Amino acid sequence: MVPKRRLAIYSGRSHPELASEIARELGVELGNANLREFADGEVHCKFSESIRGTDVFIIQTHSGPVNDALMEQLIMIDAAKRASAKRITAVCPYYGYSRQDRKSSGREPITAKLVADMLSVAGADRVVSVDLHSGQIQGFFDVPFDHLTAMPVLIEYLQREASANAVIVAPDAGRVKVAERFGQRLGMDLALVHKRRPHGTANQVEALHVVGEVNDRICVLIDDMIDTAGTICAAAELLRSHGAKEVWAMATHGLLSDPALDRLKAAPIERVVITNTLPLAKERLIDKLEVLSVAKIIGDAIDAVFEDTSVSEIFGGHNLA
Repeated sequence: MVPKRRLAIYSGRSHPELASEIARELGVELGNANLREFADGEVHCKFSESIRGTDVFIIQTHSGPVNDALMEQLIMIDAAKRASAKRITAVCPYYGYSRQDRKSSGREPITAKLVADMLSVAGADRVVSVDLHSGQIQGFFDVPFDHLTAMPVLIEYLQREASANAVIVAPDAGRVKVAERFGQRLGMDLALVHKRRPHGTANQVEALHVVGEVNDRICVLIDDMIDTAGTICAAAELLRSHGAKEVWAMATHGLLSDPALDRLKAAPIERVVITNTLPLAKERLIDKLEVLSVAKIIGDAIDAVFEDTSVSEIFGGHNLA
């Protein structure tokens, strides 16, 4: 007898809308993990149906409160492991603690590595995530890691909306490689904003210089995330002072922690384009903000993992960090 392979998708409570959209893309029903909390806040999980011998995908983006989202996913993975799932894949559209990927000063943790260890110890056989803050995080895992990118969605938007006069701008030196990839795919010029973060501070940034021709052009800032929007807004002001016609900001992950929305409203930015890797309440949707969906990208990756086919072919090899 040839065993029949089974696919099951479950979602944590951090972003059920995205999980439902991914399930629709795959044409499957989203399973019920029966998540609840005890009176003291402890999370309990009990899958509604047998998952013995099943290929299980547990979708949970690490949105705020990030610790609650992460712990909930770990508990779901442990429950699936103890229920004899054949293979467990942790799908983290946004990977929490990704900015703590190295020691920038003494006596600091490397929390991105800690999260990798926790996912592995909980029982994850594979991890899938979208646009890591730095590619080196993949090396923190001893299990297979599939790195996806929202680039196809963002490029499609730019091809539809941007003019040939646009220029791709890296908001700091760390994003030059990604911005260059966008420029090559779109046939656009590249520029760079040189920034400085005052020593010993967090969420503060100073934009200093612009490298490249931006005068009378649409400048598209490309970043992996917008958190408090300090980097993006400082870069936008500098670009405008150098004669930029318009400034657009694009990022995969819209954390938009306070005071991000107030800063974006006041900044000389015409459009802010993010994806739905993180949930965003309707009351936080400002006029200049546009949200694109990555459900198809994640759905295609899940299908490739389940069928044991290539994930990188989905992106034509452009999903390297």
